[in-house]
Amino acid sequence: MTAMPKILPEELMHMTLLRQRSAFLAEGPPTLAERKDSLKRLRALVLDYRTELESAISLDFGHRSRHETGLMELMGVVGAIDYLLRHLRRFMQAERRHVALSYRPGRAYVTYQPKGVIGIMAPWNYPFSLAMIPLATALAAGNRAMIKPSELTPRTSELMKRMLATGFATDEVAVVLGGPEVGAQFSGLAFDHLVFTGSTEVGRKVMKAASDNLVPVTLELGGKSPAVVAPGQCDARTVSSLVFGKLSNAGQTCVAPDYAMVHVDDLAQFVARYQDAVSAFYPEGPTAADYTSIVSERHLARLRGLLDDARDKGATVIEAGVDPASAARRIRTLAPTLVLNVDDSMNIMREEIFGPILPVLSYRTLDEVVDYVNARPRPLALYYFGPDDSNCRSLLRRTTSGNVGINNTLMHVAQDDLPFGGVGPSGIGAYHGIEGFRAMSHGKGVYAQGRWSLARLLHAPFGRIADRMLALYLGRGGKGRQRPAPRQVTEGESGAGMFPDRRRR
Repeated sequence: MTAMPKILPEELMHMTLLRQRSAFLAEGPPTLAERKDSLKRLRALVLDYRTELESAISLDFGHRSRHETGLMELMGVVGAIDYLLRHLRRFMQAERRHVALSYRPGRAYVTYQPKGVIGIMAPWNYPFSLAMIPLATALAAGNRAMIKPSELTPRTSELMKRMLATGFATDEVAVVLGGPEVGAQFSGLAFDHLVFTGSTEVGRKVMKAASDNLVPVTLELGGKSPAVVAPGQCDARTVSSLVFGKLSNAGQTCVAPDYAMVHVDDLAQFVARYQDAVSAFYPEGPTAADYTSIVSERHLARLRGLLDDARDKGATVIEAGVDPASAARRIRTLAPTLVLNVDDSMNIMREEIFGPILPVLSYRTLDEVVDYVNARPRPLALYYFGPDDSNCRSLLRRTTSGNVGINNTLMHVAQDDLPFGGVGPSGIGAYHGIEGFRAMSHGKGVYAQGRWSLARLLHAPFGRIADRMLALYLGRGGKGRQRPAPRQVTEGESGAGMFPDRRRR
């Protein structure tokens, strides 16, 4: 008996893409009711598989609290679905646009139609939410979707594949499993849009692969997000928020504060309060049930290497909280750590950390802060702790980042109505909110001409009407017409004399 030829992963992905695209073209854009039905099915699956998801994610990490998974992942997914369900009718409505007088009567509007098949490449740090929120957005926009989850969280990836297969046909939603080589092939498929969340390094490769088929991309990357503490603001509230942002998921968060900038006079107080806050968050130390492990031995070795490099170059490394040495007793666990006296020669200030390590830099003036941030790639997030005063407004005006949190960390991501995305090395494009819906839709401009139109009078043969219209829009001057030279300002002439006060007229 002749054995059936084995289908390679790349061939299977191509077949799935073709099947989804054929179904999309055959069935046409789904109605509002059909899109809501898809979202409700997805929501029900999340709730049905809650316990299994919490267990799978914890096993993949070595340990992660079910509370952290519930709060940081499952709630976010359900909240995003509920938001889309509430606003979907409005998102789908055509948007009226202005028509110039010379083209009236006529109507101009933009209608948003699904692109077709969306590819979603999800990372390991939040393996469920960073796959499901883009999926929910794709379904809301009327698309089909293929998902490539991370190989570093295999149990969660397998469970997502099984979970989605119970609620969706393969020509609606499909999950592709495999390692980096499958990911590389996935990023080269001719999707109608590709969403990637991950590192800047891999993001460059994904964008290059997508460019072969001119696939538009949304890249959610990362970088070094600063937390700026205003002078005199190292109070318990500020430091507690920093500890939350830095140590949630053991710092394995793309928008975690990557380093803190503290006024030189507040540095000692900041270190003391950070120690206190870590002890309050994890009173049993890094073996506490609420403290997350590092996802793999490779990532743990990388983090330890960053600390060793910083020590060798003169940094002061402080392990914070209760009994930090106990971290060695749990699989792949690194104690919360502060790093002082850092400089740009250290790898810890050149690479995104993605772990429970917080370098602290001191500054004297806000100008130093602005110059430091602006001299580096634009971050995915920027955090400011202090009053909403001129310093705060100046920092926000003079720096560019994906998003901003004022007197909080991470919480901007939980605001469903805000776009989420970076700039350049920290990302391209955005999703969440209406921006996410539109990123996965094609905004098609439509102009409908009325029965009569002034523009018809401008058809050839041209005559006086065309001349008058050109004169109305462009003036009667021509190439040979000379404009009067600007008047020269004589020495001692004041600006007030040049520009009289119009209020007197």
